[in-house]
Amino acid sequence: MIRILAYIVLGILTSFFLFPISFTFIPQSLNTKILMGGLGIFALIFNSVRKEKISMTTGILGSIAYSFLFSLICYISTDINNTSDYAYATYIISLAAWLLGAYGLCSAYRVFHQEVNFRIVTFYLAAVCACQCIVAIMIDNMPSVQLFIDSFVVQNKDFFDRINRLYGIGAALDPAGVRFSAVLIFISAVLNHDKVVRANRTYILFLLISFFIIAIVGNIISRTTILGLACAVVYFIISSGIFRQIISQEAIKLATLFVIFFTLAIIISTYLYQTNEAFHKYLRFAFEGFFNWIERGEWRTDSTDKLNREMWVWPNDLKTWLIGSGLFNNFVYSTDIGYCRFILYCGLIGFSVFAAFFVYLPSYFARANPQYTFMFLLLMALSFMIWVKVATDIFQFYALFFCLDKFTQDRTPHQFQKYENRVLRPRYV
Repeated sequence: MIRILAYIVLGILTSFFLFPISFTFIPQSLNTKILMGGLGIFALIFNSVRKEKISMTTGILGSIAYSFLFSLICYISTDINNTSDYAYATYIISLAAWLLGAYGLCSAYRVFHQEVNFRIVTFYLAAVCACQCIVAIMIDNMPSVQLFIDSFVVQNKDFFDRINRLYGIGAALDPAGVRFSAVLIFISAVLNHDKVVRANRTYILFLLISFFIIAIVGNIISRTTILGLACAVVYFIISSGIFRQIISQEAIKLATLFVIFFTLAIIISTYLYQTNEAFHKYLRFAFEGFFNWIERGEWRTDSTDKLNREMWVWPNDLKTWLIGSGLFNNFVYSTDIGYCRFILYCGLIGFSVFAAFFVYLPSYFARANPQYTFMFLLLMALSFMIWVKVATDIFQFYALFFCLDKFTQDRTPHQFQKYENRVLRPRYV
């Protein structure tokens, strides 16, 4: 029971970090991103006093340098254009909040798991995203659940109802889809590379179940999830070993389980599509492009049509191309496209620095963890793909990576079992 309660608490903290929310009973400015940052400050002070030093990797220093330069360019853009839109002029503060929040979350993991690695983080991220998907379905179909959650969580319920979109607890629209996409890639990476996971059928089943819940329901919440699904499937195919002369037994077992779950997902989805009106609408929205391709012979969706028809808005003078207009939050240009909004805000100069930042991060971690190089290449690709649809980023995941004790763990399955048996032996972070 204590172990279950500990996992629930850590899951809630993970959700607070991954999907920040504001509560109805405290000022909205104190969202969970800020609260997790406060936890990080406390953990940092505690650890610094205990160890009598503060350590920082070169990767963090490089990230601070990039974010400071980007923030400075954005501030100069607002100053030159005489605006007060500091949306990304304060990006370095946002970066610091993510780093502190990640440090606080990993410190909480460390209390119960003794150390923190990529596998542990992926388990929690997968569980939280799968639970968010389940909660979103419950909110949409059970008014009592919706009333209960909306009573203590500040959410734009009227807007979601107006556009007829599902939402979880802070998980909605494209930001949720971006997070779901990254987590799908992480699940694929762990299944393909982590020896402890590949040797444990329970771990494999948990990750595969989470994967297909996020892949299906995540697309119902936000069709941006399809990007991560496509990347994860490519990851599975390339890492499966089918292109090698000798295929390992573990690879065959994983591929078999994946195919079984994939088949079950299709059968269950088809059955619900035929028998449940709500699920029928869910699937037609989530996989609109697929249905249009089957029924009309063309892959298209209403949202992509709108993007292509109305939202590719570019600067009309050299000054804006170079340094931007200093306008971001007020949607004066009526576009959601990340490339357009960043360039219109801080010009090619600012956008180039921001883009370079998300080349630097995966490159840094790929050099440090060559086993996961392909995963970081996919994360780099994801960063640039999501800007076709929305102006956001995935730095919060890199912030978590900076706070790991080590990215991978070399324990054998037998050693890991001993390790798991003492996960609830508290120790100071």
